[in-house]
Amino acid sequence: MEEEKETRSAPPSYRYKVIKIMTLTVLFLALFFALGTFGLEASSSSSFCSSCHEMKPEYYTWKASSHSEVDCVSCHIQPGAKNIAKDKAEGITKIFEKETNSYTAPIQMPKEIPNSACEQCHDMSKRQVTTSGDLIIPHNKHLAKDIKCTQCHSGVAHGKISERNVTFKSDYDKWDTSLGKSMMSDVIFTRPKMETCMECHEAREVSTECKTCHSNGILPKSHQNSNFKTENHGKLAKKDIKTCNKCHSYMSKTDIEGMADVPASQQFLSNGNLKTKQISAQEYAMENTYCQECHTKKPASHVKGYTNLHGAIAKGNKEKCLACHDYQNTGFNKTKNVTCNSCHPAMHDGKNFKERHPINISAVTSPNESCYTCHNKPKCTSCHRE
Repeated sequence: MEEEKETRSAPPSYRYKVIKIMTLTVLFLALFFALGTFGLEASSSSSFCSSCHEMKPEYYTWKASSHSEVDCVSCHIQPGAKNIAKDKAEGITKIFEKETNSYTAPIQMPKEIPNSACEQCHDMSKRQVTTSGDLIIPHNKHLAKDIKCTQCHSGVAHGKISERNVTFKSDYDKWDTSLGKSMMSDVIFTRPKMETCMECHEAREVSTECKTCHSNGILPKSHQNSNFKTENHGKLAKKDIKTCNKCHSYMSKTDIEGMADVPASQQFLSNGNLKTKQISAQEYAMENTYCQECHTKKPASHVKGYTNLHGAIAKGNKEKCLACHDYQNTGFNKTKNVTCNSCHPAMHDGKNFKERHPINISAVTSPNESCYTCHNKPKCTSCHRE
């Protein structure tokens, strides 16, 4: 007698999911065909996309973007009945993936948005400038070189949230209008980066001079004042060095550390407000090689006999001096820069300064009256408190 073959049935939980998916699919199709045109319009609206839990990050960033009046389907579905039908069929697959928890996060687009989607609203043949600023962007020349719109504008609608790793399943409940605005407030993720322009121009051997892309030479109004270099630029830099860095970072031959902010994505993932120490204007001038070209040259005020005057001047405006000078040989360009220690060497340098002292002071732990026979008491007590 042959042994009966062992039969295995699917787990109840799996069968329940399959039945649920089939039921939802049938109801979806029945509702879609029953409502006809109304069903097509309803399922193609942006609010319909937001009804899916997994699409909350994309929905709230889109809502805070400059394209918030353009429905999702305008960019993500190509015109034509065939493309619409294909999208609705793919929607059923997405329902299955959602219910079986078989999709991957973060959600990423399977392919780039085609230029044709952008050209529904934008006339690239006549678009020569940006909507703001003084940038010269001949879009027709870029299209002629087969440069896709998304190569420069990939963050315009969603702020590159997928690349920023803020759309994981565990984060969906955190998303709302406020977080969407926060994510879209970081312009480095929504606007084209100058690095992208510069790298592309260099690779294609196109000029990288300012006048190539900027109509007015990018010289701000504040820079056009006659006393800007001699009087004002240091004060403005002290108030907002970040604004200076937006342009001057590209003029430096070396990278400048300490200028990066903590992006909203990191603040969001850490559930707190993170802050980083930002370098001062004086430190920036010592790091940026463009600034160094002027800051390492002797100013016109440093005429013969200036050494006899500089002490009083330095006391009145120490920060102005420190924009070029440093206390010790720890600043930039050590071989050329004149530091305070160049002329005022500290007798305390080194561990064995007591051995070099003309009088035996090995047992002395703090200054006393005998010290002031030779040393200046006010100068000593400025550090050594009695």
